[in-house]
Amino acid sequence: MKLHEMKPVEGARKNRNRVGRGMSSGNGKTSGRGHDGQNSRSGGGVGLTFEGGQLPLFRRIPKRGFTNINRKEYAVVNLSDLNRLEDGAEVTPAVLKENGIVKNEKSGIKVLGNGALEKKLTIKAHKFSASAAKAIEEQGGSYEVI
Repeated sequence: MKLHEMKPVEGARKNRNRVGRGMSSGNGKTSGRGHDGQNSRSGGGVGLTFEGGQLPLFRRIPKRGFTNINRKEYAVVNLSDLNRLEDGAEVTPAVLKENGIVKNEKSGIKVLGNGALEKKLTIKAHKFSASAAKAIEEQGGSYEVI
């Protein structure tokens, strides 16, 4: 089968109903909208959140706290993940992304001390936990805050 030979299945496509085309069509004069009311007008109808005058859900739910619009979210890398890299390598956010350790850098990269580091690495990241920094130096490597 080729693209130009393709046809929709019988009954799969239906012609749209053209309203306001005379009384005998069944949808003439008021075009199926009735005589009066909110839905008979163009642009009429209620909004998505309108609940018939009942207090809407978004107003019923309690709102608490504060959302910081300047919040920074860091991509997390564990020490055990860094064992995939070669010994003595310089680890940067670009290298982590290239090796598939991090998919999205977000606001930066934070190295955490989960797992054991088995290689001597020079790591450049935005943040380090105290345990990660200690483990990197114990292994003879170094870390640098970007």
